[in-house]
Amino acid sequence: MEEKIRTILVDDERTSMITLESLLKKYFPSIQIVGKGETVAQAVAEINSKAPDLVFLDISLPDGEGFDVLEQTSEINFEVIFITAYDQYAVKAFEFSALHYLVKPLTLDGLKDAIGRFKELKTDEHLDDKIHVLKESLRNKNEKIIIPSSEGLNVVRLSDIMRLEADDVYTYFFLTDGQRLMASRPLNNYEKILEDLPFSRIHAKHLVNLMYIKRYVKGKGGSVVMEDNTEVEVSVRKKPDFLTKLKNFARFV
Repeated sequence: MEEKIRTILVDDERTSMITLESLLKKYFPSIQIVGKGETVAQAVAEINSKAPDLVFLDISLPDGEGFDVLEQTSEINFEVIFITAYDQYAVKAFEFSALHYLVKPLTLDGLKDAIGRFKELKTDEHLDDKIHVLKESLRNKNEKIIIPSSEGLNVVRLSDIMRLEADDVYTYFFLTDGQRLMASRPLNNYEKILEDLPFSRIHAKHLVNLMYIKRYVKGKGGSVVMEDNTEVEVSVRKKPDFLTKLKNFARFV
């Protein structure tokens, strides 16, 4: 029998709360709702008294923010799935921080995805790091990204990433100091996260930081030589978009 996940729901919007509670009870028998709250004060009281495994936490509450709940609880021994109104920028911030999130209006598919991520990456020991990266991203800094691996989480500055390489459903990060980190997510995931930054998908297997390209070598698709002298192939299909992005990047640096 699957172990019950003691869960608290925190949301001040009645429709959203009813939808979430209904979906959880109908489709997720392992989720046991042990408490609910609509404000920071109620959420803190419920968490401190009920000791949940998981909290669904609206990022915006009448008397503060979801962050305030985390700062005021006596001990964080639980995971969080944030709930946010749809905002493309906010969603990107959650991706940078590797935090679990749900976008309003709530749907069954979104809930399945969020709970699936929670079960896959369940670890509360790095929540402070995740929250720090999230806050930075929401303030439009986007200076760091959290890379989840089988051993835990790595907080990495974007400026320290030279390139990324796909390996089936995993991604290798090659850093400027020579480190290689393996992330337990596919390269497509990081392409979406980094698409508005100076990174370019030059091949099915390769995503490179334009800051660290030394030169482009002509050819059918050609290749790029990185600052560490690694030569990376450019696919014929990706070549036009890559060269356009490289020229635009060079114009502003």
